[in-house]
Amino acid sequence: MAKSLIPQLMFQDHDAEAAMTLYVSLFADSRIEEITRYGAQGPGKEGSVVRARFTVAGQALACIDSPAKHAFGFTPSMSLFVECQDAEELERAWAALIEGGTAMMPLDNYGFSQRFGWLADRFGVSWQLNLA
Repeated sequence: MAKSLIPQLMFQDHDAEAAMTLYVSLFADSRIEEITRYGAQGPGKEGSVVRARFTVAGQALACIDSPAKHAFGFTPSMSLFVECQDAEELERAWAALIEGGTAMMPLDNYGFSQRFGWLADRFGVSWQLNLA
């Protein structure tokens, strides 16, 4: 039986710590739990993230800076869906996440939600933000 299931984000350009720091700044009940870094011996860039654990809006996540380059990145078919408590939280999170990113569904009323938006942030991570 599995001990736990934690989504893990793999970054290729040493962006794990910057992404994690942004994400925990946006929502309540968010924090960085633990960071293990590469040393001078590698194989990753010294100081980059071997593995980190963090929490965003109560959801446990993990991330790494991959020392290997891959022919793939993040895909919108896997996204982080956040039910925002109020319009202020949603607007603040959207503004921070869309900076340098791409809107796939701009914030709007889509019928299934009075206020919803879907974007890929500057790191390529897909987010769906919804007003609860």
